[in-house]
Order: sequence, then structure tokens, then C-alpha cells
Amino acid sequence: ASPTPTMPKTSHQLEQKGRNTNEDDQTINDSIIKGENSEGKCMDWPPKGSKVLLHSCCAPCSGAMVEAMVDRGMDVTIFFYNPNIHPKQEYEIRKEENKRYARDLGIPFVDADYDVDEWYRRAKGMEWSPERGKRCSMCFDMRFERTALFAHEHGFQYITTTNATSRWKDADQVNASGERAAAKYPSVEYWKRDWQTDEMTLRKYVINAEKEFYKQEYCGCSFSLRDTNDFRRSQGIEPVTVGSGGVYNDPEKDAAEESKEAVASFFGWDTDRGESSEERKQDSRRLREVYGGRKKTGGSTVASSRLDARTASDATHGEHNNW
Repeated sequence: ASPTPTMPKTSHQLEQKGRNTNEDDQTINDSIIKGENSEGKCMDWPPKGSKVLLHSCCAPCSGAMVEAMVDRGMDVTIFFYNPNIHPKQEYEIRKEENKRYARDLGIPFVDADYDVDEWYRRAKGMEWSPERGKRCSMCFDMRFERTALFAHEHGFQYITTTNATSRWKDADQVNASGERAAAKYPSVEYWKRDWQTDEMTLRKYVINAEKEFYKQEYCGCSFSLRDTNDFRRSQGIEPVTVGSGGVYNDPEKDAAEESKEAVASFFGWDTDRGESSEERKQDSRRLREVYGGRKKTGGSTVASSRLDARTASDATHGEHNNW
């Protein structure tokens, strides 16, 4: 395991190489750090210096969340345990991007096991469960149980997860799994907070573009890849090609892909709202406009070259899992 580094530095403290933080970005970040939503209502933060074990699903969902925690004085460690991600090529790309971000900020990174066989064992019988269904609860439970155990064994006071930042996830479902996992250990508390505000979402994509993170195109598991491609075919969009999602480079457009309206249409909530057939057709056309240009050229080369470089470096320095 790597030695514990000194207090990490955020992009605002470092004034990232060759980049200047503009006033709009600073205003957004100030709102996040104050713990305010778009209406300015205060939210609770753990005491400064608290040890937080952050279960991270990927770098793109980590950016704004980690930045806000560090700027608030949290002692953050990233915990990467995601046996759901399939195939292994996609898993390694996402993990390496997450490790790169942790290195940039000087934050400890725990590379846990890839228990893919156990994940599929638990998923048996739930292969056709829809997104946000019982298979997702199983997946959250499995990952957060391991997170809570590690926190208990290593003296972390709080756990939380980057899954809570994504509007593609049901925050209540995510938080319920986190609370169940933490409840097993009296010394560990699950930190629940609204991480899906408009400010946090936009800031997330600003960081993603600054860091040129690999742009994953589905949640992670083989079943979500199947269902995402089914949806894309229904919208006349090319299917996902693993490892070729490109990189984030347009914060506003990327944030629009995670707008409440786009997410709602994906999950078919328009039918529940009783919209007319014509309105649903308009939703379909809008989704094609939003997602039609999703792939960014060159992303596979960028991600693969980073992965190849890190593989060589790890072989040289003997890096290994520290679970």
C-alpha cells in the first residue's frame, strides 16, 4: 500500500496547469462548499477533519464530490470496489482514470478486489431486473457492505458513495443501501446528502472536461450494457462500443445528457405522467438530439494509452491491491 500523503490539494488551490478558474465556476463551487442547494438551504457536513471513506464508482462521478469534501476539510480516502463493471477492459479503464484523479489530488486510493464471480452469483435470477430494480439494490448492498467493513477495520467515521451524485440512480435506493451497510458497525455512519443539485451536476462536468476523463456510456454491468444498447437502438443511435466512449470536453452538453428531463424520458416516466403519443415522440426526438453525438473521437486511444502507461508503471513499482 502507498504511504498516506499529505492533505490533498484541489483544483481551486492548485489553479490547474494552464487553466484558470472562471467566476462562474467559482460561484458554483462556493455554493457547493457552503452546503447549499439552488434555493440556498443549508445542508449538514461532518466536522472538519473527519475521516471519510468514499466508495467511488468512477472518476467522472467523483470530481465535484471529492473537491467539495476536500475544500470543506474532510480527510478523504477513495475506495474502489466495483465488481459489477463488465467487461474487464472497461473495469480497468475506469479504475485507472479514478486512480489518476486521486494521484492528482494527493488522495489515498484503495484498490479493492474484483469479485466478479461473487457479483454474478448474487445477480442470479435478476438478469432481467430493470435499472433501479432489485438487481441494483443487490449491487449497492454488495459494494457498500465491503466499504463499511473496510471503514470499520481502518477507523473511518463516515462512508458515502459517488453513486449518489448520478441522476441515473435513485438516490433513495442508493442511500438505503448505504444506511443498511453502515448500521452493522456502531462506529461507522453513512453520510447522506443531496449530491444531485444542478450546481453539483454542472461542476462535475466542468471537472470532467478539465481532466478529460474517459466518457463511459453505460452504468457498468453487462445487463446495463445490454439494456442501454436496446434503448439506443430504439432511438436510432449506434450501440455502445466498450472502451471507445471518448473523453468529456463540453460541460454544458454533457450536463444536458444528465438533465432531469433526459433521465425521466429514459426511464419512461413520460408514460406515467399521461403524456400524449405526440409528446412522447417529441421526447424521443429530443433524446436523439441529446445523445446522437455522444461519442467523442479519439477517446479510446486516450484511455488505452493511459491504461498502457499505468500498467507499465505498476509493473515497475510493484503496485498491488491493498484491500
